[in-house]
Amino acid sequence: MKEKEVAETELPGPPKSIIREYFESAVVTIIMALFGMTFVLQAVKVPTGSMQNTIEIGDHLLVNKFILGAGAPSLPFLPQRKIKRGDIVVFKYPGNQHDPNAQRDRDSDNIPLKINYVKRVVGLPGEMLEFRGTTIYIDGQPLPEQVVAANRVSQNAPLSIVSSQPRKPEDTHAAYYDPETVEAAEKGQTLTQGRDFNFGVGKPVKIPDDSYFMMGDSRDNSLDGRVWGFVKREYIFGRAMFIYWSYDESNSEGNFLNTRWGRTGTMIK
Repeated sequence: MKEKEVAETELPGPPKSIIREYFESAVVTIIMALFGMTFVLQAVKVPTGSMQNTIEIGDHLLVNKFILGAGAPSLPFLPQRKIKRGDIVVFKYPGNQHDPNAQRDRDSDNIPLKINYVKRVVGLPGEMLEFRGTTIYIDGQPLPEQVVAANRVSQNAPLSIVSSQPRKPEDTHAAYYDPETVEAAEKGQTLTQGRDFNFGVGKPVKIPDDSYFMMGDSRDNSLDGRVWGFVKREYIFGRAMFIYWSYDESNSEGNFLNTRWGRTGTMIK
């Protein structure tokens, strides 16, 4: 006689309360948000004009922290790559390597390794860089850039274009200069009076093997590598990806009504 098979069934547990369901959902959401902010994306506001007119004062950027993961990609299918010339990156300000006790670092919020900078990569590890007139030379060869003469209208407003060189196919971006700087460059001169240039201006400088050379696109309004030196790879934490919101600070304190709809949602390049 065969023994009867008894199917065992699990007794249902007590139903989850609405409060518990909301709590569990909130915990999962917070964990995912923290993971994303730590490893994938970060929001950054641009408070200065060193990257005008590529990036305006009042632009809020979304920074991709994953694509420039430290070192070479561990797996070929991961969307990671090495830093390229022309990338606009966000990094920790390294401090003034020409003068570690620089007054501007001690008396302002410009705190080394605390404040974030947004600049364009113009020099790669191991290269010889020199800045003459309005031209950057990399290992003796000019870096293709469209030179634009522009005036500053006010502290927060975009630059006013005066003239520009024709855009060549090899020009990956525009570099903005004061008209007098462009005029001096056409005469073979480099304006340095009143500017604290210490690296690459007037004589070539070699970029260390673990570092990069950064410059702002608004060249006469940029505190960058020409003043304070190089940025180590470990200080670079992301690439500026797109503008998720932009508001105009030149007319008021800045609020939703002053949103620059034409810039909001645009890619940065």
